[in-house]
Amino acid sequence: MRSVYTCLAEAHDHRLILLAAAICITGVYGSFSVAAHAARSMGRAAWTWGAAAIVASGCTAWATHMVALLAFRPGMPAGFEPTLTALSLLIAIGGIGISIGFVIGQRDRARRFAAGLALGISIAALHYLGEASYLVAGTVVWDPALVAVSLAASLLMFGAALMVAGERRRPWRRAAAPLLLAGIGVLHLGGMAAMTLTFDPERPLPAEAVPPEVVAPIVACVSFGLLTLALVGLRLTLSARAQARRDQERLRELANLAVEGLAVCDGETIKTANRSLEQMSGVGAGALSGRRLSDVLPGLVVSALPEREEREAELVGADGQSVPVRVLRSEVPLGSGLQTVLAVRDQRERLQTESRMRMLAYSDALTGLPNRAHFHDLLARHAASCGERDQPFAVFILDLDRFKLVNDTLGHGLGDTLLRKAAERLTAALGAQDLVARLGGDEFAVLQAAPDGPEAVQALAARIIELIDRPFLIDGQLVNVGASVGAALAPADGREPGTLLRNADLALYKAKADGKGTFRRFDPMLDARVQARRSLEADLRRAITVQEFELHYQPLVDARTGRITAAEALVRWRHPERGLVPPADFIPLAEETGLIGPLGQWVLRTACTQAARWPSHIRVAVNLSPAQFRDLRLAETVKAALTASGLAADRLELEITEGVLLADEERTLATLTRLRAAGVSISMDDFGTGYSSLSYLRRFPFDKIKVDRSFVRQLPGDPESAAIVRAIITMGACLGMTITVEGVETAEQFAFTAASGCDQVQGYHVSRPLPEAEFLSFVDAREAA
Repeated sequence: MRSVYTCLAEAHDHRLILLAAAICITGVYGSFSVAAHAARSMGRAAWTWGAAAIVASGCTAWATHMVALLAFRPGMPAGFEPTLTALSLLIAIGGIGISIGFVIGQRDRARRFAAGLALGISIAALHYLGEASYLVAGTVVWDPALVAVSLAASLLMFGAALMVAGERRRPWRRAAAPLLLAGIGVLHLGGMAAMTLTFDPERPLPAEAVPPEVVAPIVACVSFGLLTLALVGLRLTLSARAQARRDQERLRELANLAVEGLAVCDGETIKTANRSLEQMSGVGAGALSGRRLSDVLPGLVVSALPEREEREAELVGADGQSVPVRVLRSEVPLGSGLQTVLAVRDQRERLQTESRMRMLAYSDALTGLPNRAHFHDLLARHAASCGERDQPFAVFILDLDRFKLVNDTLGHGLGDTLLRKAAERLTAALGAQDLVARLGGDEFAVLQAAPDGPEAVQALAARIIELIDRPFLIDGQLVNVGASVGAALAPADGREPGTLLRNADLALYKAKADGKGTFRRFDPMLDARVQARRSLEADLRRAITVQEFELHYQPLVDARTGRITAAEALVRWRHPERGLVPPADFIPLAEETGLIGPLGQWVLRTACTQAARWPSHIRVAVNLSPAQFRDLRLAETVKAALTASGLAADRLELEITEGVLLADEERTLATLTRLRAAGVSISMDDFGTGYSSLSYLRRFPFDKIKVDRSFVRQLPGDPESAAIVRAIITMGACLGMTITVEGVETAEQFAFTAASGCDQVQGYHVSRPLPEAEFLSFVDAREAA
C-alpha cells in the first residue's frame, strides 16, 4: 500500500492533476450556476436547464476522474475498457439526477443529507467503475481499509454539501461547492492510493483496451464542453445578479413611495429597507442594510412568522426608544425568485387616535371630566366593590342655579368657560378617592367613595354649595351662580347604581323646589310625590286627548252701571275619579311638560265658539301663558279661532302677565302689534305684582290694565293699598286705558273701587266663575233686574 502523498507525488503527472482540479472546479461552478438558473426559471425552461445541470454535473465528475487516471503513471502499458468507461459516465449522470430529484424543493435537512449520500454513492460508483475500466499489463491489489476510509469521508462531505446547499443563509450555501470538490478529491486520491499495480510480463494488455492517446481527445472534448458551460453559467450568474440588482433597485424605489416601512430580508438579515422604515428607526439612508433583524425588531423570527398575518412587535429606534408596530410577512416575486418582504406599520398614530377616541367616548369634551356613560360605568364598578364589603358611599346630583340666565344673557362662550371653572372648583372640593363627572348641560354628578356617615355627606354638599356660590371672574366680569344639590347614600337609599342616581335626582328636584342654593338628601316621600306627579301627568295627557276640560266664566261688570260687559274664561278639569281639579293643580304641570300649548289652543277655540252665542255686548277674556306667547304662530292661531267661531275680533280680549314682557322685548312687541292688527284687545293681567314699569305701558300697545287682587284684599281700610289702587286707576285713565279691579269680594271694596274711578269690577262680590249655562242664566237675571 502506498501513502496518499506518495501516490500523488510520485505516481501522477502533476500537470494533469492540476488540469483535473481545474476541470472539477470549472464543472462544479458551471453546474451550480446552471442549476441556480434553473431554479430561477419557470416551466419548460426550468426543466431544460435542470437537465443540463445534471448532465454537466455527471460529466464534471467523469471528466475529473478520467483526467486524473490519465495523469496516473503506472510504469507499465495501460488502457481503458470502453464499455465500463462509457457506463461510468451514464452512472454518474443518472445517480446525480436521482439524488437531485430526491432533494429538490425540500427544506428538511435530514432528507437533503440523505440525497447527498445518494450523490456520493453515484460518484463513488463512477470512480470505482472507472478504475475497474483501467487495464494494465499486470495485477491489481486493493487496500480495503483505505477504500473504506475514502468512501466514508467523501460520503460525509457529499451529504454535507447538499444539506447546506438548501439553507436560507448565504454563507452556508456558499460552502456547498467546496465540500463537493473536497469529496471528489478525497474519493479519487483515496481510491488511487488504495490501488497497487504490479507488472506481470505474462499478462499482456487486453486487446480491447483503448490507449490513453485515444481517450484523451474524448476527455478533452468533454472538458471543453464543461468550460463552455462554465462560461454560460458565468454569464447567466452575472445576468441574474444584474437583474437582481435592477429588481432590488426598482423594489426600493417603489418601496420608498410606500407610507409603511418595508424591509427585504435574506433569512434574518435585512438586505434593503425603504425610507419610511429608516425614518421610523431614526437612522440614515442605507443604515439598515446588512443589519440583523433581531437588532431592529427584537424577538421577531422571520421563519416563524406566518405569511400575511399581522403580528404586534416593538421596533427599537436609533435612540433606544421602542416604537409599537405591526409586522406583516409576505413572499414577493423578485426577478425569477421569491424575496421575503416585511411590511412594518407604525402604530403610534393609531394608538393615539384610539386613545383620543376612548377619551372622547368616556370624557366630556368641554371640561375633561368623565361623561355620563363613563360615570355610570365607574359607579357600577364601585357599587359592586362596595357591595361585597358592605361599605357605604354617596352619589350627588347637582346643577347650577341661574346658569340658563347667564348663558342667554352673556353668551354661550362665557357659559362654557363658567362650566369649566365650576368643574375645577368641584374637583377641588373632593377627596382623593372621590369622583366628579359632567352629565350634560349644567348638571354634574359626584361619587363620594367612603363617607363616614350622613354628616360627611352633608359636609361635602355644603362645601360644594359654598364653592360654587363664590363669584366667578370671567373675561373681566363677575358672574354669580349657585348650586342645588341632591344626594343618595348607599346602602340606606339604595344599592343599585340606577336607583341611587334616580333617588339623588329626586333629592335635587326637592332642593330646587325649596328655593335652590340648598342641599337635600333622598327621602322616600319624594318618590311618592314623584309617582303622584307622573300619574297626574299621564291623566293630563289623556284628558287633553278625550277633552275632559270645561270652561267656567267669571263676569266683569261696569263699575258705574253694574251691567255685565265681559267674562273671563277659566279652565276646569273634570277628572273621572278625582272630580273637579282646580287649575292650580294642573296648570303649572302643563307648563312644565309642554302640554300648555294644546290646552291653551283648546281654551281659545272653545271660548270663542261659546262667546259667539252670547249677547253681542259681552266680550270674552282668555289668558295666554308665556309658552303660548312665545309661539310665533300665535297671531295666526287667534285669527283661525275667530274665523272658525264667527266671533267678532273686537269681542276678544287676550290677557298676558308682566313676565311675558321680560323674555324678548322686540319679539313681544312684534307679536302684540300683529294681535292688535287683527282687531283683538290686549290686557295686562296682575299689574303691580311683578316687574311693572311705566315704560311698558308707554311702549307696548295695551288696552286694559287689571289691578291685582293682592292690592284689593286690604281695601278700604289699608291706606297704602288704597293709595296704590287710586294711583293705578289715575295713571290708566291718563293713558286712555280701561282699568279693571279684580278680587273684589265685599260691597265696601266694590264701593271704593267704583268711587275711585275704575271702569270694571271682577270678583266674588259680583259672581264666582260659572259654567256657561249658569253664566248665561246669570246674565239674563242681571239684565232683567
